[in-house]
Amino acid sequence: MIDIQKSTYPLDDKIKRIFPKESLYKDPDFYNVFHSYNLPSFIKDWLIRIFTLGNEFDRQTCREFLSEKVPNRGVSLRQKLLHLRKPIQILSRLIIHTDLMNGRISFSIPDLGIGHREGLVSLDMEQEKLNLLHEGEVWGILTLVYVPPTEYMPGHILLIDYKPFQPYSLDPAYFYEARRHFTTHEWIDLIVRTMEFNPHYVDEKQGKYFDLKRKMALISRLLVYTETNLNMIELAPKGTGKSYVFNNLSKYNWTVSGGVITRANLFYNISTRLPGIIHHYDFLVLDEIETLGFSNEEETLGAFKNYLENGKIVVANYTGRSDCGLMMLGNIRLDKRMRPRNKNFFIGLPQFFQSSAFVDRIHGFIEGWDLFRFNENMKMKGISLNTEYFSEMLHLMRHEHQYTAIVDEMLEIPKSADTRDTKAVKKLCSAYLKLIFPHITKPNDVSPLELELYVLKPALQKRAVIRQQLSELDPEYSPEIPDIRLRRY
Repeated sequence: MIDIQKSTYPLDDKIKRIFPKESLYKDPDFYNVFHSYNLPSFIKDWLIRIFTLGNEFDRQTCREFLSEKVPNRGVSLRQKLLHLRKPIQILSRLIIHTDLMNGRISFSIPDLGIGHREGLVSLDMEQEKLNLLHEGEVWGILTLVYVPPTEYMPGHILLIDYKPFQPYSLDPAYFYEARRHFTTHEWIDLIVRTMEFNPHYVDEKQGKYFDLKRKMALISRLLVYTETNLNMIELAPKGTGKSYVFNNLSKYNWTVSGGVITRANLFYNISTRLPGIIHHYDFLVLDEIETLGFSNEEETLGAFKNYLENGKIVVANYTGRSDCGLMMLGNIRLDKRMRPRNKNFFIGLPQFFQSSAFVDRIHGFIEGWDLFRFNENMKMKGISLNTEYFSEMLHLMRHEHQYTAIVDEMLEIPKSADTRDTKAVKKLCSAYLKLIFPHITKPNDVSPLELELYVLKPALQKRAVIRQQLSELDPEYSPEIPDIRLRRY
């Protein structure tokens, strides 16, 4: 057992008091338990929560659970199910596929080599559990059994029970009320902590600290978590934790890292008549975009441009819609002053990402060079929110329309403003409101100074970079951004 000592910072006690069930103590040493297991942070947090009794984290019991429930990649689950012929419980992710033509729900477990043609969901499960198996990726405790072939059905793996990991109840009203007890600076630090970064980190060698500018740049990575159809790009030097944030904090996104992208995979497969990734997730992450390739580039670019404009998917005779956002991540080379070497930030990227029509549809740009290179001293040690709880709250807020209404009420838009600029700034403002001021119901719930500093100014800045880059790519574009201001009340 490991004794969890008294909190190092005053904020720790406040978080624990206001979020008693939704918070937990994080210590980098705890995560050594998971060293040989490929589990995202939200699963690790869930397990730490389960195996923490009082003020003690029970490492041994957690190890035993992992050994029993998390399959070793070197062991064939197929063979185990075939030979044992009895139900097996595992902790894993699975991807749900709904087959309307055959009236079945199938699943795949890519991490264990089980394809969607091998896995079927038992429709005899409780309706409540079936409802939790939404299209796309889910995590939980799975009970699987092998069903031998018959004259009517080939042999397959049947999911007979499913238990999601949720050690808390999701009550948005409670979350909004809790936010009122924190100052804005405290809330931003809480978000940074929940992302597993230490907001008090100091780079002693360079004499730099985690100031507000850096914290805002970091939490801006979460904007795509909160807002539908938000398109963002971040270019940063290697090692700033880009991939870590998007691969560990939520189950509602899908990451494509390098390789070749096809229109069929992303949008719609004509031959199989199956919707692509875009249909199943809150946002798509294109990681290491400098290494990405595209099959039939012109066709894919056309589909992308159409989708990024209005969320509409048009492939052959198929027309659909999705609210999935796009987050693009890439590396950029910096000079000695830690600034981009070239005025054109996109110059090192594939031609696909240098199309002005494509770039204009990106709402905001995160300047990742403002962030520290991630190191062991930056890891959070103290009280934070359970990562899964926080990501679930952000997911719930995606479709809360009151924030759009607040933005419309609080902004003064020039009549001559470019429509895409206006749309981008509004969406970014809405995302920042959800992230930093989720509790407000009208603009004057927050001071004009805070709205300016934490919402409008960063939104304008992120769109301004896109504007500037457009002018670098195409002289027909002006680098100027509309003079969007807060209304005076």
